[in-house]
Amino acid sequence: MNKTVNNVFNDLANGETVTPNHPKNSELRTSSYDTIGLLQKMNSSHNPLEIMQILSKITGKIIDETVAVFPPLYINNGTNLQIGKNVFINFDCTFLALGGIIIEDYVLIGPKVCLLSEGHPLDPNQRHSLVPGMIRIKKNAWIGANATILPGITIGENAVVAAGAVVSKDVPDNVVVGGIPAKIIKSNI
Repeated sequence: MNKTVNNVFNDLANGETVTPNHPKNSELRTSSYDTIGLLQKMNSSHNPLEIMQILSKITGKIIDETVAVFPPLYINNGTNLQIGKNVFINFDCTFLALGGIIIEDYVLIGPKVCLLSEGHPLDPNQRHSLVPGMIRIKKNAWIGANATILPGITIGENAVVAAGAVVSKDVPDNVVVGGIPAKIIKSNI
């Protein structure tokens, strides 16, 4: 995807709010449509090598052969998405990745998980701005089916997010969280 220096994607990765007046705002939509085209091909494939090759094109980074993705996967833009080794991503996940998503090694992501690294201001006059919030999922974490991780959240090493949870606060290492909003339900796992 587009890798020019000082572009809108770098601004988002740096945590800067992007307003509708940003000089490169139109790149967001253009890039998303380009990504949709690649995703259509990837999501119709059953060939693991082809899936990894297309995902590498989407992210602009080599995806390790130990990664397994069961399509469909929905991504608005892969420029600020990083996927480690031995990661498993199950069916029907959605990654809004403009704010940045880092998935470290050995992470398991259940079906229908939403990783949302961007949002909008509450103020109606500012609502069309895009507010990024980097998501980091640390090594060996497990995100259960239909969980939602909101912008700016870190999921700790070895942590488990229960199915259906909505995570709005950082999750420490070695705990299980669940509920809406997610709270610690077990420690020292």
